[in-house]
Amino acid sequence: MAWAYLLIASVFEVVFALGTNATHGFTELGPSLLTAAAAAGGIFFLSLALKSLDVGVGYTVWTGIGSVGTVILGSVLFHEAVTPAKALAFVLIIGGVLGLKIADKLATAPSAA
Repeated sequence: MAWAYLLIASVFEVVFALGTNATHGFTELGPSLLTAAAAAGGIFFLSLALKSLDVGVGYTVWTGIGSVGTVILGSVLFHEAVTPAKALAFVLIIGGVLGLKIADKLATAPSAA
């Protein structure tokens, strides 16, 4: 369940980041309320995930997925450029997230002694 909570937290993180852009310095009420709710939701679900996951793994995965999701949706919604260098960095972040998930699974697997 921890990884599901972490994925939900990451979705809230993306909404938070994109919402922050739409608040115009927290002068727009609707986007400001959405942004605050997304921040609270992200932290809540992250805290649930961290009951089972190491904080280093959980936080890194949360920010990694949030970062990649924000860049992808930022390019779609706000027409931000995705250069080859950015695309390579995204691939590296995704590889790191997958590596952390695999490492966590290996660390928690029962040993065959």
